[in-house]
Amino acid sequence: MRAQAPNLYSYPTYWAECFGTSEYLPMSRAEMDALGWDSCDIILVTGDAYIDHPSFGMAVMGRLLESQGFRVGIISQPDWQNTDDFMQLGEPNLYFGVTAGNMDSLINRYTADLRLRSNDAYTPDGEAGKRPDRSVIVYSQRCKEAYKDTPIIIGGIEASLRRIAHYDYWSDKVRKSVLIDSAADILLFGNAERAIVELTHKISRGIKINELGNIRGTAIIREHMPDDWTEIDSSRIDWPSMWPKEAASNKNPYDYDHNPTTNEDCASKNEAGKKKAEEVKEIKIVPMPLASKQKLDFEKTYIRLPSFEKVRNDSALYAHTSRILHLESNPYNARPLMQRHGTKDVLINLPPIPLTTEEMDAVFAFPYQRKPHPKYGDAKIPSYDMIRFSVNIMRGCFGGCTFCSITEHEGRIIQSRSQESVLKEIEDIRDKVPGFTGTISDLGGPTANMFHLNCKDDDIQASCRRLSCVYPTVCKNLKTDHSETTSLYRKARKIKGIKRVMVASGLRYDLAVKDPEYVKELVTHHVGGYLKIAPEHSEAGPLSKMMKPGMGAYDEFKRMFERFSKEADKKQYLIPYFIAAHPGSENEDMLNLAMWLKKNDFKLDQVQTFYPSPMAMATAMYHSEKNPLKKVRYKSEKVFIPKELDQRRLQKAFLRYHDPKNWDVIRAALKEMNKPELIGDGENQLVPASENTRTVNYNKNRAKSGRRKKPTRR
Repeated sequence: MRAQAPNLYSYPTYWAECFGTSEYLPMSRAEMDALGWDSCDIILVTGDAYIDHPSFGMAVMGRLLESQGFRVGIISQPDWQNTDDFMQLGEPNLYFGVTAGNMDSLINRYTADLRLRSNDAYTPDGEAGKRPDRSVIVYSQRCKEAYKDTPIIIGGIEASLRRIAHYDYWSDKVRKSVLIDSAADILLFGNAERAIVELTHKISRGIKINELGNIRGTAIIREHMPDDWTEIDSSRIDWPSMWPKEAASNKNPYDYDHNPTTNEDCASKNEAGKKKAEEVKEIKIVPMPLASKQKLDFEKTYIRLPSFEKVRNDSALYAHTSRILHLESNPYNARPLMQRHGTKDVLINLPPIPLTTEEMDAVFAFPYQRKPHPKYGDAKIPSYDMIRFSVNIMRGCFGGCTFCSITEHEGRIIQSRSQESVLKEIEDIRDKVPGFTGTISDLGGPTANMFHLNCKDDDIQASCRRLSCVYPTVCKNLKTDHSETTSLYRKARKIKGIKRVMVASGLRYDLAVKDPEYVKELVTHHVGGYLKIAPEHSEAGPLSKMMKPGMGAYDEFKRMFERFSKEADKKQYLIPYFIAAHPGSENEDMLNLAMWLKKNDFKLDQVQTFYPSPMAMATAMYHSEKNPLKKVRYKSEKVFIPKELDQRRLQKAFLRYHDPKNWDVIRAALKEMNKPELIGDGENQLVPASENTRTVNYNKNRAKSGRRKKPTRR
């Protein structure tokens, strides 16, 4: 039987519900006074501008806590050089909630080539530099300086993706869990509605934050686990082939040292052990290879990961840790994870139970103003302009692409709203959002076509440990009937005042081809000339490291797309996305991809270079040169990694083979690769032999298939 969770709205509301709901969550003392508040129960600190809209995490969390009866204030983009801004609303009665915002602060600030970005889409007028690097750490420190005894809870995508020791691309080293570095009291990961409601009610009842040890979707620091638990030791990757008899007993056959940083001698250790044994019974320790051979109490079992010190010094152990983390991500069969950091243990509790459709509907039905806070006046906030006429219909992604962080943050199980909830939001946009002219800019989510698609069988889903439901092939147990989405599209188009409903979110085309009726509906009514899809590569080697399908699925979808576009008498084009410098992508692979692009007459204006985001499996490949999609061993497959800046720029240049600025570097590379025959002006050659041969043709053909004005990545 699958684990259950209390309904999100089953908790008794807090006494402060008598104050009712606020037009906007207050950002100043004056606003608090107008509401009749003497204090805030919770203050949320965010690196984004405060936009009261369900696409922005702080608005969702704030409105959710407000619905539970709590008084919530917002501190948005505070000056982090001192504590003044952190004290502007006074001391919260319960805790500070800290997030970097909708984006990781470092990805927000730096390109894949580690260059500073010139703007910030989540800031008024796109101004850059309004949040610090590693915002969660900096904001937490300032909160602690302002009110040293007030608990600090961190969350959002930056905290979520750094919940264990993680490779940090910007410093090129493995960093500790952000829970350690921020000195916060507790970390929330994933979409944290369940966790934040449960812990807030418990804190409001006087339960100390250090007693909140086993809430799903949280990470905490623990001194030890209860004495009746069993530890599965996964702290190493090469185990002895011959097991001693005592391996199946309570005794650890490897004399595993949980605290490798201490230097006590044996006598003092034994004495300390005797004293500890009087308080806590020895935990049963089972080596990972023997875990499946023993009958363990699943409810009282956790996995011991290699310590921070070990993964920092041994990249193979880092890859192994990444693999275990991803295998333990299904909320219905995952086990807690424990990782040592010096003298402290970070416990990663079980993933949260996904929200039901009814709970999702309620989250999107809060009294959002759907606009930025009035304090911003007429300032333009790019991220708001991008989404103000769009509707998010679901969460999560079961694609499992190794370079993407959606799965690590939102999970593989799709959480969908009801059609009625989505249609009501469209009506709200029509009636409430200034400047609406009748076009819904996007009806989608992390992936446009996963609405209400899940496993056909709850029991199978509860036991599944696949990293992807669609790789290497679409799972036979996955629902691929898009009728819910097709029906939603048709109903949305019929709403009075709605002229067009576009689908701008990325499309999973290998899934779409399973339902031709959906593809026809999409192509006939919801494509505005261009449709984004993401083959990412053409070659089997890199695709296998991405967990992406081969080009056969792309070709099948392309045939459908062109056929239905012709039947609708529309000129429409596919916009394919590709990644340069992904782990496993050699120069030969990028050359073959460039030749494929030329053959298909794709001239991409902007392309994506692989960005090693925290916790992604491809990032583990990048750091370790191992493949965590398979069991990691010291002698296992070595993955080619294009790390050097020149390598990365060359691979990016191959994707823009048509740009004269790249011809010199491509010519040099082709000669070095013993491919000089690909230099010339023929159809089967990649770049011209002379500088000005094709400049005119390049400029003349810029608007051909593959052109896109405002590229975005999901």
